[in-house]
Amino acid sequence: MTPSTHFRARLGACAFLALAALGLPGCAVVTAVDTVASVAIGTVGLAASAVIGTARIAGSAVGAAADAVLPGSDK
Repeated sequence: MTPSTHFRARLGACAFLALAALGLPGCAVVTAVDTVASVAIGTVGLAASAVIGTARIAGSAVGAAADAVLPGSDK
């Protein structure tokens, strides 16, 4: 599953829970909405971590390529 597909699946689950919460009494609605919010925040955090990790790997590769091509000072 790609991060975007995983995000859409989680978002769909959150939307389903939010709609299901409409038929529940007060305390259950608060609990369901709290759960949906926690899942949504966790999903965004995971997506951000994936992007940051990818950027770090790409940055390391670019740095290694630059070190191999550019002449450096030997100390």
